[in-house]
Amino acid sequence: MRLKKERMAKKKIIRRRRGKKRAKPYFDSNTQDAIVRFQSTESPEDQEVIYINEILPALSKLTENLIFIYGFAKTSEYSYEVLQSDCISFLYETLGKFDASRGTKAFSYFNVVAKNWLIIQSKKTLKNKKRHISIDDTAIDVYSEFYETFSIGAMQELKIDKEESMQSLFSLMEEIKSRLNSDNELACMNAIITLFSKIDDLDLLNKRAVFVYMRELSSLSPKQLSIAMSTIRKHYRDLVKDDRFDIFFGV
Repeated sequence: MRLKKERMAKKKIIRRRRGKKRAKPYFDSNTQDAIVRFQSTESPEDQEVIYINEILPALSKLTENLIFIYGFAKTSEYSYEVLQSDCISFLYETLGKFDASRGTKAFSYFNVVAKNWLIIQSKKTLKNKKRHISIDDTAIDVYSEFYETFSIGAMQELKIDKEESMQSLFSLMEEIKSRLNSDNELACMNAIITLFSKIDDLDLLNKRAVFVYMRELSSLSPKQLSIAMSTIRKHYRDLVKDDRFDIFFGV
């Protein structure tokens, strides 16, 4: 009995950590409902209450994230506060243009509108800097500043284009997955999604290396993987009529 107690005392006490609570989305269906109510409300006073209490906080967070994530503050001739304020004002003016009946989510719509506005402002700043550089000014730092700003602006657009392209690609893959039936096909599709989610961390130089990695992820034999890929290709070609995402499905 004593020995049994000693053994029990030596056992490690395993405590499970509570999972972290996910942060509440700042721009959700409630925000979209508020925008719809804002559009249908005729009273300016009621519109003001809806906007300030339910819409403005979401627009503020949306513009803040875009400005800092893509570095728009670095390419603006104005301060962050002024840039954000102007962007929010522009979004306020476009509230009436959002059409919920089309099935578009309000977050997606205003996210695109805000990004496009910020890109346009960034380009305007670059043009203004270019115009104000004197031909007779040989100061290296002036030219350096201009070309550095130009480079940052170009990188912003590339980063946004890449992000939106990857989002479209993942949406496409999820749609294909919903059409699959067999376990092998689903295992293959899950492996594809995993591969693309880690694409920046992989060093796969050729299709053969990709195929081997796919076998490891899916635990399928070469024959099973090939058959599953054939089915996935059919759904892919049915959904996509061009080759804009044909960087993997030729494996």
